[in-house]
Amino acid sequence: MQKLTRIIALSAAVALMSGCVYKRDIPQGNLVNQTMVSQLQTGMSQQQVVSIMGRPLLEAPFDAREWDYVFQLDKAYGDIETRRATLTFDRQGRLADIQTEGEIDNSLPLEGDTELGPATDSSDDFQAQPLDLGVGTQSQ
Repeated sequence: MQKLTRIIALSAAVALMSGCVYKRDIPQGNLVNQTMVSQLQTGMSQQQVVSIMGRPLLEAPFDAREWDYVFQLDKAYGDIETRRATLTFDRQGRLADIQTEGEIDNSLPLEGDTELGPATDSSDDFQAQPLDLGVGTQSQ
């Protein structure tokens, strides 16, 4: 009887613990912020745009003159925040139009930024050390 009670208590504890799932914010796509968008000017070449914004997440399949930079932040305990910048180029490959959707600013409000996570070492004297695997080195 005592063994059965332990098994039931252990099963109940495991069932309760499985409900405590750690959730985190999941950023996806190209990070689009106000600093990047404010550097864009009409008349820029595609290469200049790539140097500021990076490669686009989406290029229109039939008309490569439209580039979409999409960023989504799937908040752990909330909604999905979407930022989008659509850049249109003329026939010569020069930036002709910039359209933005969502709140394009310089902040990235991740929920875990203010608290220590489960894998964080909070000691002040912790120093990360490079891991030497000996790959590519020869002993002499």
